[in-house]
Amino acid sequence: MTKATFNFDHKKATQALNLFAIKEGGIINKMKALKLVYLADRYHLRKYGRLITNDVYFALDNGPVASGVRDIVEASEFISDMERNYAACYLMEEDKYEVKSKAPFDHNVFSDSDIEAINFAWEKFGDLDQWELRDLTHKYPEWFKHERMLRLNSRIQMDINDFFDDPNTDVEKCFELTNKDKELRREHLEEISHLESLWR
Repeated sequence: MTKATFNFDHKKATQALNLFAIKEGGIINKMKALKLVYLADRYHLRKYGRLITNDVYFALDNGPVASGVRDIVEASEFISDMERNYAACYLMEEDKYEVKSKAPFDHNVFSDSDIEAINFAWEKFGDLDQWELRDLTHKYPEWFKHERMLRLNSRIQMDINDFFDDPNTDVEKCFELTNKDKELRREHLEEISHLESLWR
């Protein structure tokens, strides 16, 4: 199946990072923030049929990473001036490994279901550190299927259709789905991806 792609929402990505930093007490480890965004996206995709961030996910040694969110949290040279200026209003680098909230989060960029997913990720996983979250995310099938190939490649694009698959262990699924649900979600995802491609 073709990898679905969408129009990245830099405002939601920034505000998700900002909200997780606020929940952590104002400063959060960058890797931890990225893992929490992934878990919120996984929940939202499985329950509501879309990602919060509309980002492209890659499998890296340290687990799944949302590419655009990572660029924002690291103030990468790859982000546009618009994205950089927006992020700078809400986030600042504390040091190489941490990012700090510098303004209240803007709840207007989020839907109620986005907030639900972010709160889910925080309540379920917020007490874990970045290394525990890394190890946890290695158990999800969308990352685990690439484990061997990551010995040869530094990163591999993930197919978010795989987010509908369940882990083989007792790991939190991030919303329970029946086989029929999974089929319907995949069909819906393809439709959204096609519609958004027409606007690019």
